[in-house]
Amino acid sequence: MGDADSGIPGLRVSEVSAGALVSWTASDGFTALAREQAGRAPSNDSLRVIVQAAVTGLLVQLGHTVTETSDGDGLVVLAEAVFPQGSMSS
Repeated sequence: MGDADSGIPGLRVSEVSAGALVSWTASDGFTALAREQAGRAPSNDSLRVIVQAAVTGLLVQLGHTVTETSDGDGLVVLAEAVFPQGSMSS
């Protein structure tokens, strides 16, 4: 993911030519909390899938077109939003 992949925990949004790149790295604290709640250690991949699904769902509901990066480690929100029919008044 280039410059966006700093290894620092948290959600990051950066500008790319197609729109915006959204990426996320779990903190040690978040991983420990998830482990306590689930009773087992979740993998970083499963945490990433959960966060990506939540962020994608929200952005799509807001009318954005979202695709996954080629490496699967982030989301690209395309610059042009597609609004659901009837959601904007004329």
